[in-house]
Amino acid sequence: MGDTMNAVEITQPGGPEVLQLTTRPRPQPCVGEVVIKVAFAGVNRPDALQRAGMYAPPPTASDLPGLEAAGEVVALGEGVSDWKLGDKVCALLPGGGYAEYVATPAAHCLPVPAGLGLKEAACLPETYFTVWSNVFMRGGLKGGERFLVHGGSSGIGTTAIQLAREFGARVFTTAGSDEKCAKCLELGAEKAINYREADFVEVLRSEGGADLILDMVGGSYLPRNVKSLADDGRLVQIAFLQGPKVELNFAQLMMRRLTITGSTLRPQSDLAKARIAEALREHVWPLLEAGKVAPVMDSEYELANAALAHAHLEESAHIGKIVMRVG
Repeated sequence: MGDTMNAVEITQPGGPEVLQLTTRPRPQPCVGEVVIKVAFAGVNRPDALQRAGMYAPPPTASDLPGLEAAGEVVALGEGVSDWKLGDKVCALLPGGGYAEYVATPAAHCLPVPAGLGLKEAACLPETYFTVWSNVFMRGGLKGGERFLVHGGSSGIGTTAIQLAREFGARVFTTAGSDEKCAKCLELGAEKAINYREADFVEVLRSEGGADLILDMVGGSYLPRNVKSLADDGRLVQIAFLQGPKVELNFAQLMMRRLTITGSTLRPQSDLAKARIAEALREHVWPLLEAGKVAPVMDSEYELANAALAHAHLEESAHIGKIVMRVG
């Protein structure tokens, strides 16, 4: 290994064109960290928000975008005993995934599931950490409950549909085209609502209301989500594509005993992320290895074409995950 590596940096806040190939020093592992030689990196909405200047990385994180990757462990920091050189892993990253090498806490790594390649594994961490922590740990989804996930054809949506199905929930989803709705049904949704043609509020109310909603739209969806919930229902907010501010009548929450919560993954502590990783390894990795759930792949780009990958992401025409080939 040399002392430098190829990476994609954000030259200034802006559109996809501000992503440029550059050369950076190769990272060294701190205590409790591993360095991964990246084969593939996932492309996610937070990457685009960071590029646009709307989602600053934590002070100790790399300024390079990229929150998930898969590859080979090539360096071990002091105190690391769970991994050895040459292990194939996928990992949740504090940043820096758009590069040939990246350092991350060893406790945030997971083995590449048997039967999956590095490309598929690179699609797992950001999405599966997000879905498991918000739908099951925070949202408390149980078998038999009615679950609504917005954006069912996204990486988050395709993952949430499959996991909720496997744990016995009745799954409802929204998507923006008949093609996307068909994919959601194929993955196990009971009903897929084309939001351009039907009102998800009416559909859910006709079913008795949602026990749990996972939303990344925000804006006008917030009061509509409240209307869609069953009594004692829960709304988990993970993003705000339409903005975070809206007028809401909290009397409805009190009268119907509703819960609104939410989280973002990146600012959480290393310990919190390690606990999510442990839960995934116990409850979800066996499902991946058995072929009961799987990442839905949309497209692949070279690292040098990161700008094209971001442009495709922001067109919202994709179904499932976008990845970049790095090594």
